[in-house]
Amino acid sequence: MRRLGVVPYGEALALQRALVEDRRAGRVPDLLLLLQHAPVITLGVRGDGGRSHITATAERLAALGVEVSETGRGGDVTFHGPGQIVGYPILDLRPDRCDVHRYVRDLEDVMIRTCADYGVRAGRIEGLTGAWVGRSKIGAIGVRISRWITSHGFAFNVNPDLDCFDLIVPCGIPDRGVTSLQRVLGRAEALDQVEDALIRHVAAVFERTVTHAAPAPA
Repeated sequence: MRRLGVVPYGEALALQRALVEDRRAGRVPDLLLLLQHAPVITLGVRGDGGRSHITATAERLAALGVEVSETGRGGDVTFHGPGQIVGYPILDLRPDRCDVHRYVRDLEDVMIRTCADYGVRAGRIEGLTGAWVGRSKIGAIGVRISRWITSHGFAFNVNPDLDCFDLIVPCGIPDRGVTSLQRVLGRAEALDQVEDALIRHVAAVFERTVTHAAPAPA
């Protein structure tokens, strides 16, 4: 497990690609990367990747310092920024977890359990992915699985600036909202403590033992 602090999206993408190859070659064990991104809108691989769901002009995005990046993951358009914990599991699902549907449900379960730790009742919505509080998404999922090695993963809203989600139609779903622990609870939460909860639940859901926890760089 690695806690990386705030990482530019391009750097995180390159790191994931390298670690996927390392995992496939057996040079590293299963890993979980936890980090935050500088403000970025990311695109999936379906259709136009979600470009049509970016509602802000290029000029407005530039003025706000928000990048737009292609990803290679599934899903539609989403926003990442400070206050949102992004988890990138680099896992070999072989031999007994080779089920994409199950993997997505497991990531949802991690975020649902984390919400429960804070007294927030989250759940699933049939036909959609992610963790939901009522009609609002608190945790998004977009994954890539290459020969059963995973990358990309989940984004869990702790204390992000939710106004930034107005720059897009989040995940291409026009009739649903976005929320965060801060909005639901009415107070900000310590990111390191939420990371601790996510780590604990990833370990439990995926039946892994946390063997290394690197502190975020100063």
